[in-house]
Amino acid sequence: MSNLAMGSTDLHATASWCCQPLGKEELSAADSEKIAMIFKALSDPVRLRLFSKIAAQPAGEACVCDIQDVGVSQPTVSHHLRKLREAGLLESERRASWVYYRVAPGVLSAMAGLLSQSN
Repeated sequence: MSNLAMGSTDLHATASWCCQPLGKEELSAADSEKIAMIFKALSDPVRLRLFSKIAAQPAGEACVCDIQDVGVSQPTVSHHLRKLREAGLLESERRASWVYYRVAPGVLSAMAGLLSQSN
């Protein structure tokens, strides 16, 4: 049973808005809001570190028990992970008493495409 992100961002919409690099054409107001939410979620050093730890896992996912050593309390880690889920960057799944996180499909390539140089 999967407990996917419960925020306002639709994961499929997040991965698909990123067809054109930022310098290619002017952003709509809606796209600006979606992209800003992602940058805002990643602008915190603890969130960026958590996202990096999850993305770097060889198995593609990480138990919260293995990534919570980022210098803040466990409730603060949970808060930051929730913000990353709400931005559509992570998916989560509860297994027994632990929650496992993985980078949402298409997110890394969507971000790379967004930041690539326009032709």
